[in-house]
Amino acid sequence: MKSGFVNIIGNPNVGKSTLMNALVGERLSIITSKAQTTRKRIMGIVNGDDFQIVYTDTPGIVNPANKLHEQMMGFVGTALQDADLFLLVTEVGETFKNRHVLERVVSSDVPVVLVINKIDLSDQATISEKIAYWQEQIPRAVVVPCSATEGFNVDKIFDLILERLPEHPAYFPTDELTDRTMRFFVSEIVREKILLYYQKEIPYSCEVAVESYEERDGIDNISCLIYVERESQKAILIGHQGKAIKKLGIEARKDIEEFTGKRCFLSLHIKVLKDWRNSDRALKSFGYAVED
Repeated sequence: MKSGFVNIIGNPNVGKSTLMNALVGERLSIITSKAQTTRKRIMGIVNGDDFQIVYTDTPGIVNPANKLHEQMMGFVGTALQDADLFLLVTEVGETFKNRHVLERVVSSDVPVVLVINKIDLSDQATISEKIAYWQEQIPRAVVVPCSATEGFNVDKIFDLILERLPEHPAYFPTDELTDRTMRFFVSEIVREKILLYYQKEIPYSCEVAVESYEERDGIDNISCLIYVERESQKAILIGHQGKAIKKLGIEARKDIEEFTGKRCFLSLHIKVLKDWRNSDRALKSFGYAVED
């Protein structure tokens, strides 16, 4: 049997999450037009008769501006250590900003499939130039042009991964789809809607925690707490006469119901937690691996 960890690495906003969701066949990672949407490692598990692929979507690579960013880059560091294969995602119009991460990928003996995503937004000449550029940067990598949103070459990427997986027993039970809980995905859905419907700093100043998740026959009762850093951000989230938070709740509820296959009652509350992105205590409570 073949089994291994395929760790997806790249700059923010190159479509890593879209590609992972396409490969897994399920919507596990947040997809928005904004950068830095993924904050934690998210695993998606694909099982076959004689293989198990464990995809890991990591946060986009950034130069840390706060302790939250440091924790996000810690997830990337772990992904560089435990991979059986690197899926390095780029896009036509960008270069890899973090040379340290790129050098670690180049110097390792882990197989690399380099994906040039979003080719539907470019032309053939530019794509050919990028393929040649990356073949020179990482000669041992297989370079694949791709459009994750259009599904172009996703099957080819899957086949290349399967060919390069090591022989190993399955790491997880074959009926598992992910290592994350339903509470996690509910919080991610709410956070995705914040990213979609609010502008500037607001989405990046928010963290979502599920206070309670009560499963009932026919309808689930879910309560979420949205943390912000300032009172002014709380006011913006609520909006005039509460219209903004109402829209957020309606749209999040729709996606939660689609994801769970059940009706739900969703209540959203907002709490100010000053400078939580630089608080070890707050980050640890939100599930980031802060060392004591």
